[in-house]
Amino acid sequence: MTSSRAFANTTVALGIVALAHAAITWPVSATLVLFGGGAVVAFVAEALVITLGWLEHHIEPKVSDVPLYVLFGWTAVIYLALRIALLVTDGWTAVVATGVIATTYDILTDHRGVEDGHWTYTDDLAGPHYRGVPWWNYTESRRIPDP
Repeated sequence: MTSSRAFANTTVALGIVALAHAAITWPVSATLVLFGGGAVVAFVAEALVITLGWLEHHIEPKVSDVPLYVLFGWTAVIYLALRIALLVTDGWTAVVATGVIATTYDILTDHRGVEDGHWTYTDDLAGPHYRGVPWWNYTESRRIPDP
């Protein structure tokens, strides 16, 4: 079990390293769009599901119930997924591959946050769950079998 402080600090550190790498290797405008825009999208998405009562985070500090470390985590995962995708393809294929890579990462890891007590899904929506994580978190509707 990872402590909440260690988890949040590691997530922020990964986000900072990803941002630094992008700042060194990308134009400033692209870096600002991905990391600034990504943080805004992450904040709005998290705030929405929190407001709907579907998710509760247990790590501080928070703004409107959204923990700040989440903004670093979302952008770092998208950046790393994009860089991996760009190793093998480009254009819209890279965009699609980035989504697949990031969603796969989420499927493989999100349940750990639930198990470690960093967040709790509190929705009552019908549908499958995978190790405590509801289907809507992965933006797919096919059945994911429980282990």
